[in-house]
Amino acid sequence: MTYTPRAVAGMLGIAPTTLRTWDQRYGLGPSERTEGGHRRYDEADVDVLRRMVVLIGQGVSPASAAVLARQEPATRTSAPIGADKALKAQRGFLTAAKRLDEPLMLDLAAKLLADHGVVSVWESVFVPCLVELGELIADRGSGVEIEHMASGSVLQALREVPRANGPGVLAALLACAPEEQHVLALEALGAALSEQGGQWRSLGARVPPEALCDAVVRLRPSVVLVWAHRADLAELVPLAELGRRTTALVAVAGPGWAGMTLPSSVRRPAGLAEAVELVMSRV
Repeated sequence: MTYTPRAVAGMLGIAPTTLRTWDQRYGLGPSERTEGGHRRYDEADVDVLRRMVVLIGQGVSPASAAVLARQEPATRTSAPIGADKALKAQRGFLTAAKRLDEPLMLDLAAKLLADHGVVSVWESVFVPCLVELGELIADRGSGVEIEHMASGSVLQALREVPRANGPGVLAALLACAPEEQHVLALEALGAALSEQGGQWRSLGARVPPEALCDAVVRLRPSVVLVWAHRADLAELVPLAELGRRTTALVAVAGPGWAGMTLPSSVRRPAGLAEAVELVMSRV
């Protein structure tokens, strides 16, 4: 598939004249031309230009960004956390949580994320710890302060994962169902997308149906994903209206959607890794 300069400019959120300048000054032009001499960009050209946009947004000079943009993006050096290390990390994080030692929790969370990445740490450490703390509260009838501080520490660590800045394709718009107040899983998805260079925005908790529809129309994301942890909250999400008002891929996540009949166009990723793959495949 190839794209016209105007289409590429729209995809990247830049002016067509900027594309022409980058072609003339830095050689970041299209790989193909029609018989009539019209420029046509292929997928590889667009990937290079997308990296150019991100690098400039991060403060890199255009000339340096052009050199870096031609290079393949660096692969992460972090490795998934092993089972033994995950159990050790869980014990350390839970011990810090029960002591209300927020600085230690933040330090442990930051190091784990840097070494092993968001998806691996979320699934192998953070979720098991938060589940165990929830069960502790249910069994003892106390300990809410422990769970709150642990959740807050995880949230802060996730929000410190560097985000892609500058103009470019908005990969995902994330939102909670109306009256849904649990945002931590959405923050984990956002942080995981940031690791992959994906741009995203979050509307946070308790998003009214009309506000969600308006934001999707205004922001034009590639994917809109809505989280719900209970079925009664999921039922309030305007899936049909979203389908009418946007060309974005609509996806849902969270236990609230289990067993619900969804429109054929709506996707439901099974977990965090699948959600990240779904979003990044549309960028």
